[in-house]
Amino acid sequence: LYHHELTERLAWKTTQQLELKLHSVRNFAYALVFLALAWTEPRGIMAGLLLAVLAGELGITLWDFVEEDRTRHLPPSERVTHTLLTLNYGAFLGLLTPVLLGWMVEPSALGLSDHGWWTVVFTVAGLSVAPFGLRDLFAAKRLGRRAADNPVALVAGIPAEQRILITGGTGFIGGRLTAALVAAGHEVTVLTRSPAKAAALPAPLRVITSLDQIAADARIDVIINLAGEPISDRLWTERQRAAIVESRTGMTKDVVALIRRLDVRPEVLISGSAIGWYGLRDDEVLDEKSSFTNCFSHQICQLWEDEARQAEALGVRVVCLRIGLVLAGDGGMLARLLTPAEFGLGTTFGNGRHWMSWVHRDDLIRLIAHLIASPSVWGTVNGTAPNPVRNRDFVRELGRALHRPAFLSVPAAPLRWILGDFAKELLLSGQRVVPSAALASGFAFRFPELGPALRDIVDGR
Repeated sequence: LYHHELTERLAWKTTQQLELKLHSVRNFAYALVFLALAWTEPRGIMAGLLLAVLAGELGITLWDFVEEDRTRHLPPSERVTHTLLTLNYGAFLGLLTPVLLGWMVEPSALGLSDHGWWTVVFTVAGLSVAPFGLRDLFAAKRLGRRAADNPVALVAGIPAEQRILITGGTGFIGGRLTAALVAAGHEVTVLTRSPAKAAALPAPLRVITSLDQIAADARIDVIINLAGEPISDRLWTERQRAAIVESRTGMTKDVVALIRRLDVRPEVLISGSAIGWYGLRDDEVLDEKSSFTNCFSHQICQLWEDEARQAEALGVRVVCLRIGLVLAGDGGMLARLLTPAEFGLGTTFGNGRHWMSWVHRDDLIRLIAHLIASPSVWGTVNGTAPNPVRNRDFVRELGRALHRPAFLSVPAAPLRWILGDFAKELLLSGQRVVPSAALASGFAFRFPELGPALRDIVDGR
């Protein structure tokens, strides 16, 4: 539950389809072993079959270890858990194998037997692990539908063979954007602090760890600046606030410095920002011409946008893309909500009346492509769908997409007391933002309504 569901969220990662299938088979093997040992004493060929299941589970586990190391970076706590479980299983086999070998020489039979409290323990174990086998099996099928997706159409409007630099190209948004651009045949350079993450991106592309690795005579047509410390991963201590600001302003300063020293400057810089620029608002409808209220979220975005606009003086078209709550199953805000909601624990925060301005990730990628291909668009553009919803309606729609109830609520007072401004700005307040500039430029959202967007993410079709 902790590693696979809460932290890694394997059921929603397309890269983990095979791992989920292995988990499913292993869980069904465990269920069979537990229930067989709970209620029977197998003899002859029946004991041999049970021993074969145990040996098969060992092979599946070894395969699973290889697959996990190949597709994701395991946290230390999960590696420790694996070690303990392996030792435990070794002891289990060491104790049980001689018994099964002894039973194998007897006439074949599957007699019922009551082992007292061990029967109760093993029955509970068998009935508990079987549903997770089903859950992993269905999750793998769902991921199979998503894995077949071709992202080329998301960037179809961009002129052919563009040379594009992406900062944050291994992130939640950047990774999907990079995959689409590479698949479409563009020459992509990704700046990342983690080359290991870049290894999971499709080839061919160039990976750099510093903008200094780009020569002055390099040709770059487009720069997409998405790098930045996640704003909602940790509590807003003073140190974390500084890291959030520096990760955005520092990178954007470096991008402008790169533009300044290039012999031929890019045509456009699309620099990330967020709808937090508008501050804490109630029911007011906000577009690109609206004002702001002051808060930490606004301060971050203002500093970020100010740095990006320095490139305008260098003759570069600058678009500051104020991104809303980006929805996809394998990351972002929604990934944190999917697992609880899937278990019937969909929860509103406070009274649930605050607004959530969301956008399907694929629509955001399409919007970025549209901005690249639209030389008349510059300045501020809201990256949100046209129809924001209240928090309570968002939770209700998510429950509907998952076919689960959604009736829980967390009171506002303890959230404010424990989390402070983090709760006030991210959990209990919002902005009712509309993408006026995008719509005016001719962009059409594929998912303007929340319900279809969530069903696309959840069902994979």
